Amino acid sequence: MKICVIRPGLPFPHAAQAIHVKRRRTDHRTGKTAIVTIYAITSPPPGRITHAQLAALIRGHWSVEALHHVRDVTYREDACRLRTGTPPRIMAGLRNLAIGLARLIGWADIATATDHYRNHRTDGLQLLGVTT
Repeated sequence: MKICVIRPGLPFPHAAQAIHVKRRRTDHRTGKTAIVTIYAITSPPPGRITHAQLAALIRGHWSVEALHHVRDVTYREDACRLRTGTPPRIMAGLRNLAIGLARLIGWADIATATDHYRNHRTDGLQLLGVTT
């Protein structure tokens, strides 16, 4: 990870530092590893936050992005027509609940878990303690 101070006048009003990160990403299906470069901008000035803290913030951001990716790819969240009011929040919460329950009981692949419970609805009800 490389960090540099940002010169004044950039179109990011609170930007203080730029970060350049190279990381390895392995495709578990093929076993191939690729090096991915990302860039980030942060507002804390130099000396206020350590490299380790910045790295933790970046990892935390990508864990949130990973959840959004699962919600969009598995549940097609971006294609959902609910756009206003509380219904979009409710649906996001239900999707997060489904993902959390699947991970809690050991599913690594949320799409496979979703397919399983779609085809075996009584299994899903049993998880929630509901009997038919």
